Amino acid sequence: MKSEGSLKIFFVKLISITFAIIVVLNVFYNIFLADKLKFINDLSKMDKSTAEMIKNKIRSELRSGLEKDKILTDEDAKLIKQFLDKISSELRAR
Repeated sequence: MKSEGSLKIFFVKLISITFAIIVVLNVFYNIFLADKLKFINDLSKMDKSTAEMIKNKIRSELRSGLEKDKILTDEDAKLIKQFLDKISSELRAR
């Protein structure tokens, strides 16, 4: 008689744990992964005309940047110079 009761408790716990795992996985998917997977899916379904439009937009932005006298602000230029100096020193050390 006691084994039937413990078996019943075991199955109730098993079903409860399974349900809890399903809920946790569903919430994790909806909060963290759904948006990122949608973005990747949209990129993979991009047609040729959309890709050409994006390439043309990048080219026009590069052209407009090259027409300016100064592309970077002084602060950005200092940061990039420091970064390149650090990379250069690490490459010389090897």
